Amino acid sequence: MTPSSEKRFGLLGRNIDYSFSRGYFAQKFEAPLWQHCRYDNYDLPEASHIKTLLQTQPQLNGLNVTVPYKEAVIPFLDNLDPIARQIGAVNTIQWLPDGTTLGHNTDWYGFYKALEPYLASHHQRALVLGTGGAAKAILYTLQHLRIPYTVVSRSGDEGTIAYTDITPEIMIAHPLVIQCTPLGTYPDVAACPPIPYAHFTPLHLAFDLVYNPPKTRFLTLAEAKGATIENGYSMLVHQAEKAWEIWNNTFV
Repeated sequence: MTPSSEKRFGLLGRNIDYSFSRGYFAQKFEAPLWQHCRYDNYDLPEASHIKTLLQTQPQLNGLNVTVPYKEAVIPFLDNLDPIARQIGAVNTIQWLPDGTTLGHNTDWYGFYKALEPYLASHHQRALVLGTGGAAKAILYTLQHLRIPYTVVSRSGDEGTIAYTDITPEIMIAHPLVIQCTPLGTYPDVAACPPIPYAHFTPLHLAFDLVYNPPKTRFLTLAEAKGATIENGYSMLVHQAEKAWEIWNNTFV
């Protein structure tokens, strides 16, 4: 990228003052080559405001997208890359040289890179808590890794089971448990999914996509039973680096 004019990037979401992304990319833009770039939060109260943002900010060059808009943003984009189309969720938007928008999903890559160091031979089945845009990327990654999974939702419909359906046997049969809901995110740190934590074991790996606080109640309760735990920070870094790579490729 050449410093011919200001390049604007940002994060699209709701209630995102706490966000990692603005500080992370602001550090990148301190380098001399990138000092003509800026990164802002676009905190929108409703999905209906997304179209207005995209139409009234023509100087944008890239956006990250977080909850609750990873699925809602799709109708407002010109195109999706094949992986984002298959996942059905977008967390990175790229403005192409012709001015059109292309949606990507880098969450799946971030999760893959974060999970890989912890995977053991006995992690042969996953329990996925949640069905939102983040969960869709996790399911894509598990398919990529050929790890069968069971999805848990509040209602237990559409190919999922309900939280009340989780038995000790289900917990034992799923040594990889992935928390994909916002439950436990600051400031509501006492919240956690209603699962039978007593049936975590030292063979379990508990992965929480939440990164603030670093140890959620979900992770604390799993760790108390000997489970290996990991939060979403490493995933966040890896997905951000992949987004950075995508944006850079626009200008080379």
